[in-house]
Amino acid sequence: MGSPLLSRHGAVAAAGPDTGVAWHYGDPVAEQRALARGGAVVDQSHLGVVRVAGPDRLRWLHDITSQDVANLPPRTSTELLVLSPQGHVEHAAGVVDDGEATWLITEADAAAPLAAWLDRMKFMLRVEITDATADWAVIGEPVAAEGAEGEPVTWWDTWPRVSRGGTRYGPAEPDHPGMQRPWRLVLVPRAELAAQVAEREAAGWSLAGTWATEALRVEAYRPRLAREVDHRSIPHELDWLRTAVHLHKGCYRGQETVARVHNLGRPPRRLVFLHLDGSGHLLPEPGAEVLLDGRAVGTLTSIARHHELGPVGLAVVKRSVPEDAELLVAADGLEVAAAQEVVVPGEGVSADRPEAHGPLTRGLTAPDRHGLGAL
Repeated sequence: MGSPLLSRHGAVAAAGPDTGVAWHYGDPVAEQRALARGGAVVDQSHLGVVRVAGPDRLRWLHDITSQDVANLPPRTSTELLVLSPQGHVEHAAGVVDDGEATWLITEADAAAPLAAWLDRMKFMLRVEITDATADWAVIGEPVAAEGAEGEPVTWWDTWPRVSRGGTRYGPAEPDHPGMQRPWRLVLVPRAELAAQVAEREAAGWSLAGTWATEALRVEAYRPRLAREVDHRSIPHELDWLRTAVHLHKGCYRGQETVARVHNLGRPPRRLVFLHLDGSGHLLPEPGAEVLLDGRAVGTLTSIARHHELGPVGLAVVKRSVPEDAELLVAADGLEVAAAQEVVVPGEGVSADRPEAHGPLTRGLTAPDRHGLGAL
């Protein structure tokens, strides 16, 4: 469904996973600067919204997803993943509970499949799943705070703060560029979307498009389901154990892969931030091959024009790609130079990976005096 804000003067429609809202409203650089300084509102009404009600909702979501939400307090934001039995990412959603229902905010085309999967998993539990996208719209704000009592349901993106039970592969919080990106999503009745945006504009904020949000997301190394995830993705490759995975909760689908890769290290691929050569007019598109010495070693997943950094992107490359290698990205028959900035290190070891056990000695397996091997 198209947003009514697309009728604004100067609005240019976004494409791809952001279809339905504005890419920008005529001055994308000014919009991005306003958003970066905390003075813009963004129409995110294309995003999907799933509502889960019923007294068993939190314990049930805890049991079937990657996050510990069994005792999630009202107005406390977190994030969860639905993984395949092999540990690959199938769904991702921001999560907040209002005391009566749990709200899941996800990609535009993911709400219906997520709601359908949840419905298949409810069995005899007291839960009610609704794809609420048609009734509820999302507004983005550059605010680093939970929604207060009396405010609309609000999900605060706490990225890149490491949540309880999580861990990190990328930079520590003080050194992480994502700490400079305040962001939250506010749910409003869809019929009130234009009025809610106008209210914020009346308070002095300008209206920005997804050109601005994507540039700041890419700068923050923030993975996105619709961009960084493919059928092989595991959360370690994207540094997603920061906010979306609890390593010490009970079993859930895909948990074995999460634990094994965390304990042994070395996920097969890694997320990188790319500074792209902007001297030409041609930039690659998401999905373009990333090349090293003429060989494809990864895929460009996101591309943006940052108001200070210029053309930047995120890519997923093989873990074996040297961290200091100069890469090229294919662009319509040409190749664009790309300098890496490490997100997930090539060694593939998390900040809290358990210490490796020392070599086993012969005596550990020698039979005892009863003829039994040591356990």
